Amino acid sequence: MDRFAAEKEVARVQLSSVESQIRGMKEKSSAQAKKIEELKARLASKLAKAKSDAEKANAEAEAIVAVYRADAEAAQVQARKVAETAQTQAHWIAELAKCQSRREILEEIHARGFDLTDEIIKAREHEADAGTLASSDDDDDDDDGSKSGSENGEDLDGEEAAPEKN
Repeated sequence: MDRFAAEKEVARVQLSSVESQIRGMKEKSSAQAKKIEELKARLASKLAKAKSDAEKANAEAEAIVAVYRADAEAAQVQARKVAETAQTQAHWIAELAKCQSRREILEEIHARGFDLTDEIIKAREHEADAGTLASSDDDDDDDDGSKSGSENGEDLDGEEAAPEKN
């Protein structure tokens, strides 16, 4: 019996020791769970801040892209305007060259004894108009260009017919 009593006492001591170890482990486990929850909360906070920062950066990037896109579109419009202006100016330079050539031919014919004074005067006027249009800016083209250009085209047809009559 004494031996059983001694074994019982040893078992109680071991049980008490195991119970205290279990309590210690529960406390550690509880402390670790608490730390894990704190870390999760901090991580969630940092994740929310990172998402917010990413959204702000994305919004800023979109704004910058919009500005660059608008600038690019404006540059394309400006390039088209410059190209149109250059094309118009090239047209009037070609017209000027034709007018100069026509005037020179009329002057040569006049020098040979034919009376082409009126045609030469008209040719000089057309040449002056074409010279003005060839060297003028866009603003001048809008004001004068439609009148002079239409008059030019009509009078040039008349001039072409005039030398054939003589």
